[in-house]
Amino acid sequence: MNTVFRRLALEAGDKIMEIYGRDDFQVKTKSDDSPVTIADEAADAIITAGLQEAFPDIVLVTEEQADSHSAKADNFIIVDPLDGTKEFIKRRGDFTVNIAYVENGTPIRGVVYAPARGRLFYTDANGQSVEETGDFPKDNPGPVSPVSVSKPDNDALLVVASKSHRDQATDDYIGKYKVTDSKSAGSSLKFCLVATGEADLYPRVGRTMEWDTAAGHAVLAGAGGQVVRFDDHTPLTYGKEGYANPFFIAYAPGVALKPA
Repeated sequence: MNTVFRRLALEAGDKIMEIYGRDDFQVKTKSDDSPVTIADEAADAIITAGLQEAFPDIVLVTEEQADSHSAKADNFIIVDPLDGTKEFIKRRGDFTVNIAYVENGTPIRGVVYAPARGRLFYTDANGQSVEETGDFPKDNPGPVSPVSVSKPDNDALLVVASKSHRDQATDDYIGKYKVTDSKSAGSSLKFCLVATGEADLYPRVGRTMEWDTAAGHAVLAGAGGQVVRFDDHTPLTYGKEGYANPFFIAYAPGVALKPA
């Protein structure tokens, strides 16, 4: 599964970067008013075909196929072929390919690939999260380094928040902490920054769907991090009605979480 997820993420990333390099590309609006491009659709086609060939008996849920959003299963694969479409459209680079496997409500395998940033994160066969470096050959993984969350200092926390969706509610919550540095990032990269110790805390006070978060959640969990609901700090689970998430907090254990 790790091998297939990694290869398909890289292949989708190649197609995304091919379109990203064009002078212009069409942007459409979906029924929920979110943007979609031909890059989203092309990446989805690559990933869907590969997953259905490799895992024909596992339920597949993908953002770009509305008919998959009514599927129900204890174990399933969930995909966001291009997370951070707004970042893609604005050519800011913070977009990712996300593929995850959920088992009994918990994402246990995931890959997050940021092609414009040249960063590739995934869970290995033991569930440990790693970052791969090098040229990312499709069939032979390059050098990998295990990633691990920070040991946070509650008097000097590093916070990351959404680049496209940051609002006053988010800032108000961050204001409850003693923060030494706050940065913005797009897409599921925020989970990965917590996973590598580049940030301690990522609060999300806004709408997300499970395909936005599952792969990043898996990577963070495999690095020793946690993701909990914003309201009661219980674990964020998957396979919910409509695959919609509540507000949540991703963090390194050791952060003294503040109430909502």
